[in-house]
Amino acid sequence: MTNTAARTARLALVGDRSPNVASHTRVPLVLDALAQRDRLVLDAYWIPSQDAAADGAVRGFDAVWVLPGSPYRSEAGVLAAIRTAREEGIPYLGTCGGFQHALLEYARDVCGLTRVAHAENDPDADDFLIEPLACSLVGHEAVVRIEPGSLAQSVIGSERTVERYFCAYGPSRHLDTLRAHGLRFSGHDEDGHVRIAELPGHPFFLASLFQPELSGDGSRPHPMVRALARAAVEHAAGKATTRA
Repeated sequence: MTNTAARTARLALVGDRSPNVASHTRVPLVLDALAQRDRLVLDAYWIPSQDAAADGAVRGFDAVWVLPGSPYRSEAGVLAAIRTAREEGIPYLGTCGGFQHALLEYARDVCGLTRVAHAENDPDADDFLIEPLACSLVGHEAVVRIEPGSLAQSVIGSERTVERYFCAYGPSRHLDTLRAHGLRFSGHDEDGHVRIAELPGHPFFLASLFQPELSGDGSRPHPMVRALARAAVEHAAGKATTRA
């Protein structure tokens, strides 16, 4: 007999919520679709970047999604949320700014590259990890080629996908150092530029420069968002089993 009961988890949406950010206005539609189509109910709470700086701001959630909308009011808050998710095994999805800052957190806190910066946040820095793209991707769709055997490939179900961007900044330097310390770049554009990152060994840690939440009209959640929801309910179920 099929179990049709909805599964519920708590989701932290980290970012500075704005009606002017397409991603932010789309998220409620996507969450509704997850509940209706997949019986995956995410009890979502917005956490402004400044509030995310507080100790344990996302601890206790079943998933963390760092959304677009950079520059954030608090870079430190966003990085703190990402670090908590990474270190404590909380399922994580980062899209656009959430991708950029996931790499920034990893470079600083894992690789020891404490001086690397995001050009949008600190344009006078000496060492950029995230730089202006040679060709802005704002409003563009482009092909992403995905490595076989990766989390991204297992989630998307293909080694090629066309995705939507609203981004003018991307990673370029220190990528070999990030790889050497365990980060995997599993998706690239047709010119070989990094577009997806993941962290092997983590329950679910996936980040993309594109915005899967903007796929279609929101009525059919993108596989990456659906995978985050599934990871979240599994995390919630694991906590419930531990308590029992």
